[in-house]
Amino acid sequence: MSHPAVTPTEAGEFVLPESWRAALQSEVEQPYFQELAQFVAAERAAGQVFPPRGEVFAALESTPLDKVKVLLLGQDPYHDDNQAHGMCFSVRRGVKVPPSLRNIYKELASDIDVTAPAHGNLQEWADQGVLLLNAVLTVRAHEAGSHAGKGWEKFTDAVIKAVNARQEPVVFVLWGGYAKKKLPLIDTTRHVVVQSGHPSPLSARYFLGSKPFSQIDKALADFGSAPITWQLSE
Repeated sequence: MSHPAVTPTEAGEFVLPESWRAALQSEVEQPYFQELAQFVAAERAAGQVFPPRGEVFAALESTPLDKVKVLLLGQDPYHDDNQAHGMCFSVRRGVKVPPSLRNIYKELASDIDVTAPAHGNLQEWADQGVLLLNAVLTVRAHEAGSHAGKGWEKFTDAVIKAVNARQEPVVFVLWGGYAKKKLPLIDTTRHVVVQSGHPSPLSARYFLGSKPFSQIDKALADFGSAPITWQLSE
């Protein structure tokens, strides 16, 4: 099969990590994704876009498809300076821990007695098979939701479907109304879904006390899968 001319995705920043190519290559070759890539390129040319170039697929890079044990779905990348680095709820070391993540840390402490670190980098979870996936993968600086509705949702739905299609069972974690809308993409006869309110301060009362981490641990144990070490190193 002959390859088309180099597309914006191949030439630019949207080259899929090896482990996801078989599942998603046909997606990035579709016209909607080419338009999305051009949109993001134009946005980067016009101003600041988060996360930085090269980190948009960080969640897929960090957690290969065949290693996913838990899929945690976020919505939109953080939109302030130095925060977003391609994984939902996570920020770089040295950046103030955002309010949603502070509530996640509170719940970790009350649910499974895990102590919050001083930083907000969740890379160690990703390395253990927690896919930290946002539904939208880029954002204009300081403008929440500015890249919603441009095609990312279709692409990340394809990521969810790829994880759902795996033979091995996975725990899908859906926090908040937006994430819960993805439930129809998940075969709940094979996979486990853990859902509650979103950890943001606006809805934390529906999140705090929901004990998601002990539910995830129980599901992984039931699958015969190794648990996640939730304790992050300093």
